[in-house]
Amino acid sequence: MVICIVGPTCVGKTLLSVELAKKLNGEIINADSTQVYKGMDIATAKVTEKEKENIPHHLFDIKDIEEEYTIYNYQKDCRNKIKEIENKEKVPILVGGTGLYIKAALYDYDLEEENQIREEYNEITTEELYSELKKIDATTSIHPHNRQRIIRALNYFNNTNKPLSQKKKASKLLYDCIFIGLTTDRENLYDRINKRTDEMIKNGLLDEAKKIYDTKIRSKAVLTPIGYKELFPYFNKEISLEEATEKIKKSCRNYAKRQYTFFNHQLNVNWFNVNFDNFNDTINEVIQFIETKKISKEKIEEEK
Repeated sequence: MVICIVGPTCVGKTLLSVELAKKLNGEIINADSTQVYKGMDIATAKVTEKEKENIPHHLFDIKDIEEEYTIYNYQKDCRNKIKEIENKEKVPILVGGTGLYIKAALYDYDLEEENQIREEYNEITTEELYSELKKIDATTSIHPHNRQRIIRALNYFNNTNKPLSQKKKASKLLYDCIFIGLTTDRENLYDRINKRTDEMIKNGLLDEAKKIYDTKIRSKAVLTPIGYKELFPYFNKEISLEEATEKIKKSCRNYAKRQYTFFNHQLNVNWFNVNFDNFNDTINEVIQFIETKKISKEKIEEEK
């Protein structure tokens, strides 16, 4: 059995994952695309050593910020970790907010290794690339300005000789999996996001972001998390710290909306309203649900 904990930012996924791992003999696998990178701790709300409580955590801090790490890489690494953990007769617990990573790892998500040299496209405009894409895939739904997806579609065609639009949709779960979603009402979530952003600023986000800013590295790893790119204009003296902080809060709120949309449409999530006044109530509710699910599945197997 694989347990997957999802939900928007700021709802307590990390705390729940550790408590479930303790009670269910589990090990935790990161399912956040930004937490695979070293040195990006405060902005990504990465689990601390103290918070881990000696529970094994996997796929955290495995790459430097200048390195590329794709969904293909994650799919392969996560499935290997699931196998390793199950071989130890323990429970793999995925936790994170990157829906595509989760779906790629747990479903029959057919990915091709992106091994083309991307530099070959550097001298070609997005308009020209899109024109080439339309020649091989007239029904493509990719936006003409989405250069990254256009290149991915061209690479997919070069690998398979098939248009990306004809690629089979991932619909079959590869594991016996229970999806647990943590949620709260919008007003409370937005208030928690705002307060956590202020706490991150107090706890050293500026120093962390400035260190990355000074490297002059502007890789996908640097520009994806919320918290760095919003502060870069502040370091450039283009906006005030207050303005940058408000941008972080707004970006987090918008991200939370997108997370809900993905989880509700792409995954079979069992949602639990978090009791922030007594988180143990939420933990016990989730554990009871999981145990009930396990008993039901065992009965079904016995009847076969």
